[in-house]
Amino acid sequence: MNELKSKLKEVLASVLPITIIVLILHFTISPLDPGMLNAFLVGSLLIVIGLTVFLFGIDQGLEPIGHNIGSSLAHSKGYASIITISLILGFFISYAEPDLHILAGQVDAVTLGLFGKTLMVVVVSIGLGVMMTLGMLRILRSVPLKFVFTAAYGLIFILSIFSSVDFIAIAFDASGATTGAITVPFMLALAAGISALKKDSRESEADSFGLVGISSTGAILGVLITGIIFGIEKMDGELPEQIITSSNLLDVYGSRILPLAWEAFLSLLPIIAVYVLFQIFAFKHKKSRVLDISRGVILTFLGLVVFLLGVNGGFMAVGIQTGLQLAAMESKIPVLAVSLLLGLTTVLAEPAVHVLTHQVEEVTGGSVNRLLVLIFFSIAVGMSIFMSALRILIPGLQLWMYLLPGFGLAALLAYYVPDLFVGIAYDAGGVASGPMTATFSLAFVQGIAAQVPHADLVSDGFGMIAIVAMMPVIAIEILGALYQAKTRKASEVKKSKQ
Repeated sequence: MNELKSKLKEVLASVLPITIIVLILHFTISPLDPGMLNAFLVGSLLIVIGLTVFLFGIDQGLEPIGHNIGSSLAHSKGYASIITISLILGFFISYAEPDLHILAGQVDAVTLGLFGKTLMVVVVSIGLGVMMTLGMLRILRSVPLKFVFTAAYGLIFILSIFSSVDFIAIAFDASGATTGAITVPFMLALAAGISALKKDSRESEADSFGLVGISSTGAILGVLITGIIFGIEKMDGELPEQIITSSNLLDVYGSRILPLAWEAFLSLLPIIAVYVLFQIFAFKHKKSRVLDISRGVILTFLGLVVFLLGVNGGFMAVGIQTGLQLAAMESKIPVLAVSLLLGLTTVLAEPAVHVLTHQVEEVTGGSVNRLLVLIFFSIAVGMSIFMSALRILIPGLQLWMYLLPGFGLAALLAYYVPDLFVGIAYDAGGVASGPMTATFSLAFVQGIAAQVPHADLVSDGFGMIAIVAMMPVIAIEILGALYQAKTRKASEVKKSKQ
């Protein structure tokens, strides 16, 4: 019960700021329809309940499964079995990720089916499966992370030269959306399970992170390659009207329960199936252990359903409406200020962010404080959504002008900070863009793009998640540089005293 209460306090501190911002806007400069406001408030309550239960379930169910599978794979005698299992596991985990389906649905709707939901989910999942496998092999072969990321983003840069602006925006958004509520906890535990067997504790600590970041590059590669093969240069789009219309609460939430429950079940099914197979052929856990893990998986499922119900029921519509209203104002200061505030707060409600920051503190034995990591996260994502809004408002300011120097700086910093922080940084880029970002924040930015006359709904409305995935990488690497400088200074002081 104490752990559950701790999770509840943590979630309340995360979700309340977003709710307060929307209420302040409602009573001042951006009033909402009563039905939409009520749906948003109910959604906020559901998010608090769902996120609390979900995070508690993750600790009890998914993390032990991932850790045990990672340990089993590390003990495997042949690379063939590791590659086969990793490819299959990576594909199905990504295919079932709720965040990816949310983004793919938005892409499908806005592009009028030109880049269909199923096609996008499949190509992203193939890309993630391939890169997750390479990430697992990297840990086993002890290849430095900085070399892998330099090669991956170098290939992405080359493919981007031959890709359309629309596909670049969607590709980078997909990299953030595919690493969400299900994939991140599982991959973090998987990496920890493999790296824990290494004799060198510092190497083991560093290798616990980076798998999420490597895997997310597969999503970018999958979409870019698809765009080049199909040869689509431009995708015209429009904002679906039904998203911004309000209705009674029973319609808003009642119609979504069964589809979201099915979606959540499919999200967990591949992990459950793999656990059953490993339990039969590898783990052979005692009955009490199986029951504990099963209880955790059930709680994860229930929490995920309630969480997604709140996010989809109230947050997306309010995000679009708020973006439309603020962008329509004569002064652009309110829309930029709200963009910054939303980024500072929404990232704190991301389930995967809390999973990562807890594991950072646990793996480093508390030497890297999770509160400090959260602060750097918050500032980075605040700047990301601010930059996204600015890009829409200023004609000629294009996505590549952010991404090229941004990821270039991230790749350069990787050679000057500890390997541990390189892994944490690239994982941070993936986890910052979860369900809250893929729904409320992306909807808010699309609302701005739909309102600004010179903006393009596809190339400007998408790309926000890409910036959200980039900025935390730079922020955490800067934190790593500060940490390294502090450690060196402490070491010099200690030597001078001896």
